[in-house]
Amino acid sequence: MSPVEHTSLGSTALPADLDEAAHRCLVAGFDGATTVPDALKELIDRGLGGVILFTRNIRDAAQVRRLTDELRALRPDLLVAIDNEGGGIGHLGAAGAPEVPGSYALGVVDDPNLTARCADALAAHLATLGITVSYAPVADLQHRPDNPIVRTRSFGADPEAVARHLRAWITATEARGVASCAKHFPGHGGTATDSHHGTAVDPRPYEALQADLEPFREAVAAGVPMLMSAHVVFPALDPGRPATLSRRILGDLLRHDLGFDGVLVGDALEMKAIADEYGQAAGARIALAAGADQVIIAVGDLNVTLDCRDAVLDAVRTGVLAPERVGEAARRVRRLAERYATPPTTTTVPAPAAGGAGLGLRAARRAVRSRGVPPAARGAHVVDLFPPPHPGLNWGGEDLLNEVRAVDPTATGTAVTGECADPDALVEGIVRRCGAAPLVVATCDAGLHPWQVRLRDALLDRRPDAVLVDTGLPDGGVLHSYGRGRVNLRALAEVLAGA
Repeated sequence: MSPVEHTSLGSTALPADLDEAAHRCLVAGFDGATTVPDALKELIDRGLGGVILFTRNIRDAAQVRRLTDELRALRPDLLVAIDNEGGGIGHLGAAGAPEVPGSYALGVVDDPNLTARCADALAAHLATLGITVSYAPVADLQHRPDNPIVRTRSFGADPEAVARHLRAWITATEARGVASCAKHFPGHGGTATDSHHGTAVDPRPYEALQADLEPFREAVAAGVPMLMSAHVVFPALDPGRPATLSRRILGDLLRHDLGFDGVLVGDALEMKAIADEYGQAAGARIALAAGADQVIIAVGDLNVTLDCRDAVLDAVRTGVLAPERVGEAARRVRRLAERYATPPTTTTVPAPAAGGAGLGLRAARRAVRSRGVPPAARGAHVVDLFPPPHPGLNWGGEDLLNEVRAVDPTATGTAVTGECADPDALVEGIVRRCGAAPLVVATCDAGLHPWQVRLRDALLDRRPDAVLVDTGLPDGGVLHSYGRGRVNLRALAEVLAGA
């Protein structure tokens, strides 16, 4: 279907400035890495506020810079954004992204200067690529054991500690001329559902939610230019709608109580908490009416973006969405673009601070914690149990076994990324291959994945001397890496191998 077929009949009746303002409120994902699709060119020409890049758009660093230059040649004030949290949450591995541990590991170390240096390395890399918006850091608290979405993406559970690290991250990113974005307001840590997959509800009373707001207050005080909302229902704040679609939460709480006047961007509309309950097009319209300044349509199919665009234009034309609200949102986006849209040239980006080489691994080493000191397990058989990362992320197949073998070539092992058809046979095979060698069993958030618990316990029944390791949050192991980024796993491997 062509862009022309998607243009609503009413959109032609809008004044040019209002049409442009409505387009400013959209951030679009797209397929392709070497060419800009025609439908995206049409959106950019009409005033599109931003694009978001994913792994599907990345080949190497030179290609990314050519792509961002081409996008900005079409419209110099176009914002180019990406998720760039560190710790394996990112899309720029093929473009040489710095390897840094995730936020939880940095929170365990609790050295804001180290957090700032890691954030600086990531932001400097973005600047060289022509990417001007980083949808990071995560401001959510991780305080619920069964929360499936925040976990090691958070700096921790303590509001004051998280606030310290947010300030360090935001300040370092801003110093690189890259816009940071604290997420997911007013907090995703109190849910037992991932809003990517369904309706997420935080059932806590109003008083209990105040701690989760403190990191966002600190982010606002630190001058963060963007916040991202959560697709979470908070009955104590607004029982009817998730935060992204709630005037009470975005208006009364965020704008009035917290005093935030930057750009509020709604999380991706294709997430099922919005798409299944409201539909993406209606979600775009309702979010903007509620007080969001931009909405993200992250899917590569631009037909979906055009449907959302048409819903917004038709809502403005019919008065369902007030022109004043769209104008206010567009002004905030323009103000953001004036400050951040033009990146430095590749030759004018200052290098990261001295000692930047190997920074991420040194940081990850500082984060490893143990309950006692397990003996070095050279020549071990390593069983790494973990759920496969989201297919949209830049996972290169790294696992603990690979990292152990890099420091101890005599190691053997097995990586298991999901429930198998015959777990008894798998356990028998592992025990047989291991023989008399030390056995290491690593799990990643086993409490969320019963198949890991069953395999771990079955292996312990056969080998009570096995060394238990946690690569997610602590879960009974003697060693904890607090994340599965490559440097987290390498730091853990060094301890296991006595390197």
